[in-house]
Amino acid sequence: MTAARRGRAIMLQGTGSNVGKSLLVAGLCRLARRQGLSVAPFKPQNMANNAAVTPDGGEIGRAQALQARAAGLAPSIDMNPVLLKPQSETGAQLVVRGKVAGTARAKDYQTRKQSLLPAVLESFGRLRAHHDLVIVEGAGSASEVNLRAGDIANMGFARAADVPVVLIGDIDRGGVIASLVGTKHVILAEDADMISGFLVNKMRGDLTLFDEGMRTIESMTGWPALGLIPYFEPARRLPAEDAYDLAERSGALRREGGLKIAVPLYPRIANFDDLDPLAGESAIDLQLVPSGKPLPGDAALVILPGSKATIADLAALRREGWDIDLLAHRRRGGRILGLCGGYQMLGRRLADPDGIEGPPSAVEGLGLLDVETELKGDKHLVAVEGQSLPDTVPFHGYEMHIGCTEGLDRQRPLLRFADGRGDGAQSADGLVMGSYAHGLFADDRQRAAWLRRLGAGLSDYAHEAAIEETLDGLTEHLSQHLDSTRLFGLAR
Repeated sequence: MTAARRGRAIMLQGTGSNVGKSLLVAGLCRLARRQGLSVAPFKPQNMANNAAVTPDGGEIGRAQALQARAAGLAPSIDMNPVLLKPQSETGAQLVVRGKVAGTARAKDYQTRKQSLLPAVLESFGRLRAHHDLVIVEGAGSASEVNLRAGDIANMGFARAADVPVVLIGDIDRGGVIASLVGTKHVILAEDADMISGFLVNKMRGDLTLFDEGMRTIESMTGWPALGLIPYFEPARRLPAEDAYDLAERSGALRREGGLKIAVPLYPRIANFDDLDPLAGESAIDLQLVPSGKPLPGDAALVILPGSKATIADLAALRREGWDIDLLAHRRRGGRILGLCGGYQMLGRRLADPDGIEGPPSAVEGLGLLDVETELKGDKHLVAVEGQSLPDTVPFHGYEMHIGCTEGLDRQRPLLRFADGRGDGAQSADGLVMGSYAHGLFADDRQRAAWLRRLGAGLSDYAHEAAIEETLDGLTEHLSQHLDSTRLFGLAR
């Protein structure tokens, strides 16, 4: 390990959400690793319902797990000490250092977040003590001055930890000059002094057309330009951080003539990277169905994905009329798979007596599986492996759920874990299935078995290899369009 690099850090902040911070941190982590540095990612505060289980028994944002992979590390709760998982328009489950720490309404959280800074700095200190370089990702926009008081996600963290900042603007959405220059003028002068340079991301076409734009930003901000980065199209292969990204990608997943798999996009969809491996299969036409659209009548399989607010999303599903579409699909002999929250929806009854995911309530489920679920107990956060039943095809994945599901259809489990536990349920005719296991389709063996069952032919896609190939491609992409030596040299 290079002693001169130990403990140094650099932070990437954005002029807004979805400017590409997560992707750039992943690529820079792999680039630093290639240069012989021990590097770790860090995000003080994240807001996402796409999460990953860590070997140390917690959960962090999926983006930080991908960044850890890029860095050659196992994911750790220290990489994302504060995770907010939205359950409504105004409230979220609060996860601190990998464990649920209650719920927080948006307004209340603004006064509470400063109390979380010690935990954030403790996690950051641990990473910095064990690595040459820590690459920190901000959250949302650096220019949200209305949220600056008590901030732990952007400039509040940068100032508290004395970490220099590189500001990222997104040229693809337009207005990048105004967004970068405007940030300089609305934030505190002391915050602006933390910014050591800027990047412009997602440029399409001839890069030289923005040469004057880069000079203009340099002149008006006093910050050096560190790179103009072209749009990286293969990024769609990597896990999306939130449902906004998922909806944006939906059109790119369609393959006319492929085996149709439909997925309703309810408001609090969670762990939707379960779907990514299906999108990589050339024989599958993956249709992500937005609000206002019916489920396609000719789908071979409908997947109900996970949810962070299962009862609320079940109500949303009914408002869309998707429950009627599901019943019609079932009558036609179509298959239905529920994953985690989607599995819970498929049962006869769903109860949340303690108000874990919303107001205490109990509702009728879709009645497509003879099971009932009560949300209670501690959250299950564990990696799992085993075999699917009855075909005994191996799989590996993870559990991330609260709740106990029981009933007659549990006598026909969908999976058998390596520890002997049966998981999930199947209807008597095998057309309706549910499971608490995430990551089933990421296992090439298990996904190939599903394609055979559905009559889609042989699998032609290796998911884990594709992720590695994409991360390597991203690393090459960044190495060509930014000066990494200069950027890493800004770290302190």
